[in-house]
Amino acid sequence: MVYLHCLPPSVEPRVSDHMPQILDMIKQIIENGYAYIVDGDVYFSVEKFPDYGRLSGRKLEDNRAGERVAVDSRKKHPADFALWKTAKEGEPFWDSPWGPGRPGWHIECSAMSAAYLGYSFDIHGGGMDLVFPHHENEIAQSCAVCNHSNISYWIHNGFVTVDSEKMSKSLGNFFTIRQVIDLYHPLALRLFLLGTHYQSPINYSDVQLESASDRIFYIYQTLHDCESALSQHDVVTLKDTIPPDTVNSINNFYNVFVTSMSDDLHTPVVLAALSDPLKTINDLLHTRKGKKQELRIESLAAFGKILGNVLSTLGLMPESYFEILQQLRDKALKRAKLTEDQVLQKIDERTAARKNKEYERSDIIRKDLAAVGIALMDSPDGTTWRPAVPLAIQEQQLSIT
Repeated sequence: MVYLHCLPPSVEPRVSDHMPQILDMIKQIIENGYAYIVDGDVYFSVEKFPDYGRLSGRKLEDNRAGERVAVDSRKKHPADFALWKTAKEGEPFWDSPWGPGRPGWHIECSAMSAAYLGYSFDIHGGGMDLVFPHHENEIAQSCAVCNHSNISYWIHNGFVTVDSEKMSKSLGNFFTIRQVIDLYHPLALRLFLLGTHYQSPINYSDVQLESASDRIFYIYQTLHDCESALSQHDVVTLKDTIPPDTVNSINNFYNVFVTSMSDDLHTPVVLAALSDPLKTINDLLHTRKGKKQELRIESLAAFGKILGNVLSTLGLMPESYFEILQQLRDKALKRAKLTEDQVLQKIDERTAARKNKEYERSDIIRKDLAAVGIALMDSPDGTTWRPAVPLAIQEQQLSIT
């Protein structure tokens, strides 16, 4: 989570440390007439809560009993759910007014969130699969204790698929974040995840990760070049004004950012909107027309600042552009199964081949490196390399589009 630039939670409560709060909540639900006791088990009576199903839109009569768990004939209604379960042999248990046992799954969340956030708070998150029955049951039991209980926003994220199949251990297509960031930079993974709206399913594939890696390298390389250009000028001597075109471009970008993030965190639109300011920075840095622009350095400073602010909000701001570019190169070398010395040796071989007019040999070297995701770039100062999407994956992308 640290590598992915996720902020740490303020509190990470454990159920076993909150048994008094859980027991108190169950007692209150019983006292308020929403639950009943059967042989040491405590069940919530869904028929006593008329709003049951308001989150998922499901009605009690539409639920088919016995599909997820075996039907318990002791229940008053098949949808009634356990608040407390009698201890089974070999399971951990705690003492309660109804006998030794353990909490039901749903009550744990309501009790701990109430302990730290109260009965009404802004955001409750979870996967799409938790809408019913878990979150539906949380609403019912929390409202049974406090009729003012309310969540302002329910945030449900979509599933991860792998090459369009749902990720699961049974299919053998399951892997961890640690495995992914062994080959791809964590911020490339973060960019990839932000490229799909959180509610939508997201399709994980090497093609997608290579694209994200390529894109994030371009972003940081552009901002590193911008930073380098600005470092050659004394900030004190910069003018307070910037050209109208720059003002309009920055305002348009910022408006898209605010509007999109306010629209249910629509991050893919924000990432797409990065293209225009990044292109303008590269034009100001590298094109003949851009280098002649009035107040060019002031424009670069303004673009660099707004992009830095937006990347910070998205959790994509590195401590150093230079360092992360090197880290992205290291990951690319690892995927290519090459060392930097081996790449530099290939560059020397290619330079020698070109000097000897062995152009076919030169092209083969370039193509062999491109095949494993190493792109060569020629300039008057010599040849350098940067990570790129491997040729086979580029062809795969073309066939998809």
